[in-house]
Amino acid sequence: MPGGAPQGAATGPLPAAAAVGDLPGWQEPRLAGGRCFWLERRPAEAGRTTLLMLHAGRGEAPAALPRELTPGEWNLRSRIHEYGGGAYAVEGSVVVFVHDGDRCLWRLDLPADSVDIPPDAFRRLTPPDTGGAFADGLLDRPRDRWLGVMEAGERDHLVEVPLGGGPPRTLHEASDFCGYAVLSPDGRRLAWVEWQRPAMPWQRSQLWLGWLDAAGALVAKRCVAGSAGRDAQAVSVFQPLWAGADLVVANDHGGWWNLERLHGAASLQPDGALRWEPLLPLAAEFALPQWVCGMRTTAWDGRRLVAAACRQGLWQLGRIEERGGSSTWSPLDLPFTEFGGLTAERGEVVALAASPTTGTGLLQLGSDSIDGHGEPKFVPAAPRPLPIGRISVAEAFWFEGWGDQPTHAWYYPPGAEREEGPPPLLVKGHSGPTGMASTGLSPTIQFWTSRGWGVVDVNYGGSTGFGRAYRERLDGGWGVVDVHDCAAAARALVDAGRADPERVAIEGGSAAGFTVLAALCFTDVFRAGACRYAVADLAALARDTHRFEAGYLESLVGPWPAARERYEARSPLFHADRIRCPVIFFQGLEDRVVPPQQTRAMVEALEHRGVPVEMHLFPGEGHGFRDGRVRIRVLEGTEAFFRRHLDL
Repeated sequence: MPGGAPQGAATGPLPAAAAVGDLPGWQEPRLAGGRCFWLERRPAEAGRTTLLMLHAGRGEAPAALPRELTPGEWNLRSRIHEYGGGAYAVEGSVVVFVHDGDRCLWRLDLPADSVDIPPDAFRRLTPPDTGGAFADGLLDRPRDRWLGVMEAGERDHLVEVPLGGGPPRTLHEASDFCGYAVLSPDGRRLAWVEWQRPAMPWQRSQLWLGWLDAAGALVAKRCVAGSAGRDAQAVSVFQPLWAGADLVVANDHGGWWNLERLHGAASLQPDGALRWEPLLPLAAEFALPQWVCGMRTTAWDGRRLVAAACRQGLWQLGRIEERGGSSTWSPLDLPFTEFGGLTAERGEVVALAASPTTGTGLLQLGSDSIDGHGEPKFVPAAPRPLPIGRISVAEAFWFEGWGDQPTHAWYYPPGAEREEGPPPLLVKGHSGPTGMASTGLSPTIQFWTSRGWGVVDVNYGGSTGFGRAYRERLDGGWGVVDVHDCAAAARALVDAGRADPERVAIEGGSAAGFTVLAALCFTDVFRAGACRYAVADLAALARDTHRFEAGYLESLVGPWPAARERYEARSPLFHADRIRCPVIFFQGLEDRVVPPQQTRAMVEALEHRGVPVEMHLFPGEGHGFRDGRVRIRVLEGTEAFFRRHLDL
């Protein structure tokens, strides 16, 4: 089932162009009216994102080729909270999306047949001068409106926009942030998530339930789960979902993001008693850190729940079965270790899936597949970059990390043999820093292993996928715990004879770029480093970062400016004199998360001391490189830099 014909060289190293150049990125699948929709980001078109569609009904094989619905200059991208997500909504023949060209909402009416979509099928819904960032919407067709989030000024708003066009009208003004709105099947209840600074949504958040009148106005609202305020137990909720008349949400008050159900939420009155029931109390995570809008790990297919869960760093997809008043989660026998973007309709389920030997693609499950009988369908986003026999498969690697605690990583052995001695080692840290290292086929990692490198992708303390206590290891410890764990992973591999101690490099972007610089300052393990849009000055980040992360450093480092000394003690910019090995920097000039000045200041400090350093600046790029040509230059530049300075 998984696969695709191999591309790139059958022998020899994987070219950078085959690893990162034109490979599309798929996001946000949706099922609507027997059709599957999803977004495709195209590095070959400077990162433009377009909407694709397949007919995928009732377990039948999907059409051979997807149909592009937004060709040309259309670019479906939300800028909400800087990281975006939730760029479109669809129901029936109507699609509403955010166009990055003018940041407005647009409506697309799909023709009934397969004829080309005429230009007049597109209509702008919101005025160009609205001044807000839209995202995370749904279509309320009986009331002929789009419901979603608009970030305006210092607050989020739940707004409605008529499908005939017009300015947004606020239904609810959040005290800070909100998202993940879902409408009950009868249209009388609206549920959504809120959170307030300084907390991030995976630290403290609340589930709200609102009551709508016949005209669609919110006439009452109530917090029904989660926590707010410093004195309450820290609880996070994730992705409310209507399962018939009940409301299902992931809640981590027990230490893991487990599913719970609010019975009869569709008929609950504003002063009614809440009947919450734990569905699956497991040592597993049914949720992800909410960096972007539109994330989905649970779906309702009309008669049952299907959910993805992470255990020990591996994801599984399973059906939830209810018998005798209790629920069980039955994992499906599927050859994938990553799942996301779950969507369902009338017995059909579609998700994004990947495995150690298969890149991300669309997984389609009919009712028989969910029951474990029929054969699922899988459509890969791109062919394998290497023949399957040359792919380096991740090995679970546990080592003694910060506080002598068991810490997890994925180790990829070299795919090309060396003539003698242990191989060079590349240490990777995920971004966030709240995130996780996953096991889906990464052509970038294969780029290195095909050149004889070992790669270790570290789930340092603070990573998700291992429960709340594992996430909270990083509280107050960013720049210490992550650095210690990355260095400890490298030392453990060196001690095991799996890495050459004189050829250990570290690379990362954003928060992982900070970990790179801090590791070069405060450990003696690494011989070279590569940073993409890296945080170098924590104090500057605390002062200048965007609204979404404005309070994030309070939990990671401490309150600013009261903890100024701690910020300076951990900031690589103030300790550049400790870096003695070569470093290469890559920075977008339109980055609002980590302004370019941080990179320039770090480079100047290293140049002043005579440390070998390179800096590459990219106009038009922000926080995260989207253009395939830029990504090729970054990967090739990093490899050449390491090869030159590590004598490879």
